[in-house]
Amino acid sequence: MRRALLFALALLALPAVQAADLQPYSATYTADWKQLPMSGGTAERTLTKNANDTWSLSFKASMMIASLTEVSTLKVDKDALLPQTYNFERGGLGKSKKVDMTFDWAAKVINGTDRGTAFTVPLNRGILDKSTYQLALQNDVAAGKKSMSYQVVDGDEVDTYDFRVLGSEKVATKAGQVDAIKVERVRDPTQSKRITVMWFAKDWDYLLVRLQQVENDGKEYNIMLQEGTVNGRTVKGS
Repeated sequence: MRRALLFALALLALPAVQAADLQPYSATYTADWKQLPMSGGTAERTLTKNANDTWSLSFKASMMIASLTEVSTLKVDKDALLPQTYNFERGGLGKSKKVDMTFDWAAKVINGTDRGTAFTVPLNRGILDKSTYQLALQNDVAAGKKSMSYQVVDGDEVDTYDFRVLGSEKVATKAGQVDAIKVERVRDPTQSKRITVMWFAKDWDYLLVRLQQVENDGKEYNIMLQEGTVNGRTVKGS
């Protein structure tokens, strides 16, 4: 159950984005598991620009005895997001995991290791890692798209992630009430009963302010914005 909550935390904090004009960003979140009488954990995500015109997207989550760290570096080329490196590490869950990937765009190949086992995956334009696809998702929501699909490398495989917009809704966060766009992850119901729904704040460059996940066994997790800044502006609701 802790692994499931950290998985939900890992979907957090999709940074404010237009692909050609990324904005520095930071946000903290609280997480609640309805089957527990207390908060399940906290998470923080940041997007920063580096001196070499790359961007770093960093995510850290912790709950009880578990922790998760995820860091991607990327470049922007003609409105396309090009991952450069991806590093993931999870610990304290009884089964640790460490994944490292390097995206070689010249050779069109991804070289990586998963729990120490090396792998190689062909690299084509449009393939994203499990962190940078979130930037593409938020960019498409901001552009008004109603359905989205992404090719995401996960270890030595490339999976398709599908999403659809459900409509507009007000969300009460610790930073105040915000107007948001509600988005759902689309899954084959014959393969998975998991439900993932996200809310993006319209007035704050479509910052993710809430995430709800229901697992196959019916357990529910809710993750809510605590505080954040977008390009130096403090997020404040009504």
